[in-house]
Amino acid sequence: MQPVQSSALDTAPAPDYAVLRWLVGATFIVILNETIMINAIPRLMVDFAVNANAAQWLSTAFMLTMAVVIPITGWFLQRVSTRFAFGLAMAVFCSGTLLAAAAWSFPVLLVARVVQAGGTAVMMPLLMTTLMAVVPVHDRGRVMGNVTLAMSVAPALGPAVSGVVLQSLSWRWIFLVVLPIAGGIGLLGLRRLVNVGEPVAGTVDWLSVVIAAIGFGSFVYGLSEVGVQGDHTLAYAALVVGVAGIGGFVWRQLVLQRTDRPLLDLRAFRIRVFSLSLGVMAIAFMAMLGSMILLQLYLQNVRGMSPLATGLLVMPGGLAMGLLGPRVGRIYDQHGARVLVVPGAIGLLVSMAAFVALGEETPTWQILVAHVVLMISLAALFTPVFTMGLGSLPPHLYSHGSSLLGTIQQVAGAMGTALVITIMTSRAASLVGDGVGPIAAELEGMRWSFAVAAGLCVVVLGLVFLMPARLDETGDGPGDGHGGGDRVRAVEDDLVGAPEPV
Repeated sequence: MQPVQSSALDTAPAPDYAVLRWLVGATFIVILNETIMINAIPRLMVDFAVNANAAQWLSTAFMLTMAVVIPITGWFLQRVSTRFAFGLAMAVFCSGTLLAAAAWSFPVLLVARVVQAGGTAVMMPLLMTTLMAVVPVHDRGRVMGNVTLAMSVAPALGPAVSGVVLQSLSWRWIFLVVLPIAGGIGLLGLRRLVNVGEPVAGTVDWLSVVIAAIGFGSFVYGLSEVGVQGDHTLAYAALVVGVAGIGGFVWRQLVLQRTDRPLLDLRAFRIRVFSLSLGVMAIAFMAMLGSMILLQLYLQNVRGMSPLATGLLVMPGGLAMGLLGPRVGRIYDQHGARVLVVPGAIGLLVSMAAFVALGEETPTWQILVAHVVLMISLAALFTPVFTMGLGSLPPHLYSHGSSLLGTIQQVAGAMGTALVITIMTSRAASLVGDGVGPIAAELEGMRWSFAVAAGLCVVVLGLVFLMPARLDETGDGPGDGHGGGDRVRAVEDDLVGAPEPV
């Protein structure tokens, strides 16, 4: 089987990526809101007279809703048009944002966050699915590099944006700033978007929907509550229910796959590169989100920095990650994944090791450098991993692969947060019991948590050595002799032969 000739691709008309620009902008805005409430928690506790455990639900409920809705999007995106999915997602998100800005009580704000998350859960898989359908194989690294801005930089910039707003304005302005931007992108995008692909008729398996909601919802809830001080009986019970529910969901999909009617097609896991990429992404995301939480606590609780100062300190890393995304993508297109993921994994481990050595008097510039190295390393990892993982799938599994990626990302984020907070609080409580001061005890607990995160980075380093440099070096990709090359050439022929690829 001969590889795709570059000459055919070179003479083909350039694909129209306008559809992706609007989707990337919308995805950046909606994902930004996943972490934008972190710095506002103290203000909200005062304004609504709630404790820290209750206020934390504003982030937990967002993540919980994402985990429940995303598994359904694989089925949903195959059965509606691109414009309908985009319009629905942005309308739901903007409705939630407006309700949040006007919230007159804490329960109303909590409901608003759930509504916001419902729109966000559709947007991310929609972007990834459309990208895989529109972009030819030879150009995916570069385009995916731009998508990294929305997928990874937005959560990193959330605390920085909220810190700047909270410095001089009410917490309501977090939503009032976002609302017109999201509304403008939604209206203009809806006018200019064109549909990609054709909807496929089919019925939804409602039993799978219920099991997914119970399983993923309970599991993420249990993880989020494990790190909270107090009785963990309910959290452990939720984890048990969640594991059982996820197991039931997997079993149900395997049954439905026999008649080609799954809600979330798990046959994507049969492709080794996809499974390996998903593992790297999940563990790296655990380390990323866990370190973000720990660094915020360290800077504010141990170093006494304001939310604004904390946000400004982590902003350069997020910006560096976004600016490097396109360059990383071009390197991937030219040289493959290995030259990026191995240095990225090493940099991830080095930066986490630097965080393990944090002290009460660590120079600010050292913290800044370590955080920038962390973000650059994640940029080098995420773009090749996303591109190679989804690129190894046949076209009919793109939407399901995107949903699996989004679901695992949410679960991994919850696991990373729960893991580091549990370790930190347990170690700190033990030291306080031995007579150590609260600040010193909390700092030592953070060091232990960063050490565990560094251990996760060692696993990432081991996994990236198993990844091929390019898809044509594995049985899952083009030129494999098992149909992979035929699948990719068929997609490229469609793009090259059509007058308008979108």
